[in-house]
Amino acid sequence: MEIKRLTMHVVEMPLKAPFYTHLETVTRREAILIEVEDTSGRVGWGEASAFSTPWYTEETVATEWHTIKDILFPLVKKYPIHHPSDVSTLFKAVRGNQMAKAGVESALWDLYAKRMEQPLFEVLGGTRASISVGAVASGQTTDEMLERIQSHVENGYGRIKIKISRGHDFKVLEAIRQAYPHISLMADANSAYTIEDITHLKALDAYKLMMIEQPFEAEDMWDHRKLQGEIETAVCLDESIRSLHDTRCAVEMKACQVINLKYSRVGGITEAKRIHDYCRMKRIDLWAGGMIEFGISRAHNAALASLPGFTMPGDIVSTDYYWEEDFIEPGIFVQNGRIHLSKKPGIGFEVNRERIERKRKAVHSA
Repeated sequence: MEIKRLTMHVVEMPLKAPFYTHLETVTRREAILIEVEDTSGRVGWGEASAFSTPWYTEETVATEWHTIKDILFPLVKKYPIHHPSDVSTLFKAVRGNQMAKAGVESALWDLYAKRMEQPLFEVLGGTRASISVGAVASGQTTDEMLERIQSHVENGYGRIKIKISRGHDFKVLEAIRQAYPHISLMADANSAYTIEDITHLKALDAYKLMMIEQPFEAEDMWDHRKLQGEIETAVCLDESIRSLHDTRCAVEMKACQVINLKYSRVGGITEAKRIHDYCRMKRIDLWAGGMIEFGISRAHNAALASLPGFTMPGDIVSTDYYWEEDFIEPGIFVQNGRIHLSKKPGIGFEVNRERIERKRKAVHSA
């Protein structure tokens, strides 16, 4: 692929409703949209998905801007790129900064699929033309969460996730199970607990959850192993998994039974595919997590989730779930709990440049 121009657009939009965790309440979303143009005029799109503040990982939109502008773009311009996986090797010279890397690499995957004149999910080896999806029911009160669960159930989402923390778990779960005794329910802690809470967490077994996601800090893999040995509920790791190496460590030490795979968190689609292949070989349940992302990233995520090793519904919601308008057209929509993948080349959607310009805060080309 002969690259003619690399461009990044910092965009920002308000969410239709706040997204609550015990760490942060997100009301507006910034992201960096990556545009890669080759010498034939084809354009690939990616999205760097860090948040404005470092509550989820240490990366932010500001650090992504620096890393992409001053380090990653120059590397892509300097060295020949024959296949998107080439940049995974090229970027090894840069420590961390996984979401910045994923943004650039995903744009190259879209461009590559368009050059092949194939939909991205087929280029990646996907075996499903539609995928099963779930949704998050976040809220400040139990009533608000129950209202969102009802909406998700009516829209056919195959799995419901709620956010929990110390002091905001048992009462909420009790109310949900009384109202919805049979829905597929999981709980995401976003590192709200510590190893001292094992006895407390064992009581969650009574609610027959699909899993508890990331109960401890990202670095506490050994403590997750201790917890998984004490509870019946499956432990799912999210923030702890940043690479295939992390995945192998978690599986071999039996720190989890489920992995939430976000290609943006592990540095790109190439590494995500490696993790997928490993989990499939080891029969570890896998699902595609979401990042309150715009449509470009969501389209990449949906393509990845078509691979056969994704065994559980992912966090890939409709375009109109978070936004009054998105940057892709016609948009991604859930129908009876499933998303049908586009058969058009690349991510399969047109990007609305006029909308990007209206919502853009900064732009840089190389």
